[in-house]
Amino acid sequence: MHMSQHILWAAGWMFHLTAFALVTFHCLQRRRNASSTLLWIFITWSIPVLGALFYLSFGIDRVDDRGYLKFLTDEHLLKTRKGTRDAAPRAYWHHLTGAPAENEFQREFNRTLDALIPDHPALAGNRLVPLVNGDEAYPRMLEAIRQARHHIHLQSYIIGNDSVSREFMAALSAKAAEGVQVRLLYDRFGSTYALFGGLFRKARKTPGFKVAGWTQANLLKRQFQINLRNHRKTLVVDGEKGFFGGINLLDDHISRPGKPPIRDYHFEAEGPIVQELQYSFLRDWYFITEESPGELLTEEYFPQTKPAGNITARLISSGPSTAEDVAIESFFNSIVLAQKQILAVTPYFVPPADILRALRSAALRGVDVQLVVPKENNHRYAGYASRALYEELLLAGVRIFERRPPFMHAKALIIDGEFALVGTANLDVRSLSLNYETCLAVYSAGFVDVMKRIIHEDIACSDEVLLADWQSRPTRYRLLENLASLMTPIL
Repeated sequence: MHMSQHILWAAGWMFHLTAFALVTFHCLQRRRNASSTLLWIFITWSIPVLGALFYLSFGIDRVDDRGYLKFLTDEHLLKTRKGTRDAAPRAYWHHLTGAPAENEFQREFNRTLDALIPDHPALAGNRLVPLVNGDEAYPRMLEAIRQARHHIHLQSYIIGNDSVSREFMAALSAKAAEGVQVRLLYDRFGSTYALFGGLFRKARKTPGFKVAGWTQANLLKRQFQINLRNHRKTLVVDGEKGFFGGINLLDDHISRPGKPPIRDYHFEAEGPIVQELQYSFLRDWYFITEESPGELLTEEYFPQTKPAGNITARLISSGPSTAEDVAIESFFNSIVLAQKQILAVTPYFVPPADILRALRSAALRGVDVQLVVPKENNHRYAGYASRALYEELLLAGVRIFERRPPFMHAKALIIDGEFALVGTANLDVRSLSLNYETCLAVYSAGFVDVMKRIIHEDIACSDEVLLADWQSRPTRYRLLENLASLMTPIL
């Protein structure tokens, strides 16, 4: 070996050891899931250079909140909302006085959320309408867009480069041409096809049509968080009508010849909760665009809102820049407080250990726990990792239903026939710890009755997983499932 080769070999080892030491140091700076930490340390050591790059791109799921840009911009906007007489939407702030708790469950659940998100109390006087699949959701959303008078704010994780997305873009462009203010926020990772397919290029040239892409991977700002994505899907029109839920803007969500739509839940909202959806959108918009808070927090975007129904709801806006794991705490406390029944619907069931234990504990104490997941998953590794958890749930008494195709992308948690958690969050580590998500805690027996009927339709289209059959499945499936479950901490 020549001297130059020795030098290169030594330099390579020094680089590898330095990268390994830095990753290990960063992993140990804060307490996190032990298996996740060990797995990243192992990957960094086993795959020189690439392992460290993988960690830099996907392993940094959170940074210190107080030094985190998203956290700071959220705080700045909140202070502006509270303290600036001219810019803050005072009519909106007046609404945020909270609704009185109607029962013990609501009091106990709100006690946790009051500590975590005191600036987003439960609000009475709302109307919520469940919309199943794009066949129901898209016409209502497009009609709201076409009736807009002042502004349209649309946010989606995935905007495809297909007929549905083009129809929405055409409707938005037409309203912008009429003088309506339009803001569109998309996730750069989820909307890759639309971004590189040029879908947004023409919109940016339309006066009054502002388009921005969400990303936290910016080398100039020393941001490397490719793994942190904005999973929200929100539409707010004139500050009066809102839509949110699991449905992206894709052809796959509508019925086509020979191809049924993805099964999904979306929701139309009216009442004070719409202004919470509005504020959530503008907070994300401000982070990406740095548009002046004085232009965003105005009476035009937060008009005085009259009661539109009898539903009490509370916004749960979560993400890795929030001070606490509000999403995990919301799901965990909902399950822990259940006394009679839990209906959980999710496309990806790879929850944190606390959520898994809470479900098992609920079943063991006699709660009727029913879990609905897709029979065929669009992310195969997530499907296998989910099935690795079946046996311990079945042994505890949890009933598991696998919904037959088409793929089910719906998310909902129903507790005791009187409470629902609905929105964008899946019961998996990514949604509860890494993604920015929007959920609503809904206190309404009437709304829950409607949701139960929808979920029972899914159960009727499902095959129940029985313990004896599951334990006798072929060994090769066990191996695949357990192999996929090893990746759970970093999925």
